[in-house]
Amino acid sequence: MDYYIVRSDIAILQKAGMSGEDVTHSMHVAEKALEIARRIDRPDLDMRLVGRGGLFHDLGKTKTHEMEHGKLGAELGCALGLPPEICDIMEKHIRGALTGPEARELGLPEKDYTLRRLEERIVIYADRLVDIIHDGIVKVASEREAEDRFEDILRTYPKYGKNQITLDRYLGYHREIQGLMKG
Repeated sequence: MDYYIVRSDIAILQKAGMSGEDVTHSMHVAEKALEIARRIDRPDLDMRLVGRGGLFHDLGKTKTHEMEHGKLGAELGCALGLPPEICDIMEKHIRGALTGPEARELGLPEKDYTLRRLEERIVIYADRLVDIIHDGIVKVASEREAEDRFEDILRTYPKYGKNQITLDRYLGYHREIQGLMKG
């Protein structure tokens, strides 16, 4: 287990009622996000936020797996005393940061869900990569293939790109993060 993924945080997820499958997914997202962050040459990158944000991003799935799990997770996270920047990741990760009108169309509060921090974008990117890897689109043994084929996979499988606006958003995160990575 990674230094930034701590047992006490996993215990919080379990105590909140998160299923074993969702805890495993969250741990994979945290691990992938940290692996990506370590390949970025930015000394100001908050690795603890990357790890904890990845781990807690789906906390709302203790209540529902529907669209509002981001909003519910943020509310639960705040009630549990998690830092606001982690609650922000939970709330904003739905479709990679909705615009106000998109949120309204999906029945969520109309507000700006823009990802302002690189750490947030890394977690959202890692979440999408983990889905691709663990759905069997690429072999787990060659996880880098998910990054190499990211654009093609999102264009080929609508499940991952969702719609054109979301697809463009995810592709932007992919290009930004790949551009920041070391070798």
